Amino acid sequence: MPILNENALEVFSRSADQTRRFGMRLGRYLKVGDLICLNGELGSGKTTFIQGIAQGWGSIDPATSPTFVLINEYQRMDRSLLFHMDAYRIGSNPEAEELDLDRMLQEGALLIEWAERIDRVLPKERLGIDLYWIADEQRRLFFTPEGERYRELTRAFRQNAFGV
Repeated sequence: MPILNENALEVFSRSADQTRRFGMRLGRYLKVGDLICLNGELGSGKTTFIQGIAQGWGSIDPATSPTFVLINEYQRMDRSLLFHMDAYRIGSNPEAEELDLDRMLQEGALLIEWAERIDRVLPKERLGIDLYWIADEQRRLFFTPEGERYRELTRAFRQNAFGV
């Protein structure tokens, strides 16, 4: 497990609803160009957290897992975009490069499940979130911001979620 530094944040969720609410609190702060990389085993809560992010961001459609289509696009009433990628089935970094990640980051925010599988093709500045299964109704979320934008995003989330 990672060791906390001054910019990292560790959060414990006691239910799927709480995990979703944490995602909603983060989603309201996303901007075009933001990259959120989620890692964790099956059942760790990645999709549940992303459902909350999409809802907090203002998606007019519910978020679903893009495991078999690779990328889902969600839209707000103002037509801005949120991209949701599942990198689990991506076999190589060259295959990931063909997905036009730069375009997605220019047009909206990008959420990637299983981001560690394509780490080499992703920008270094990002918000990494590792999710861990603890028990049936408990998850641990570990936020690692890389770059000033993502430190600000983590601070805003911390303030909104916990008042500190």
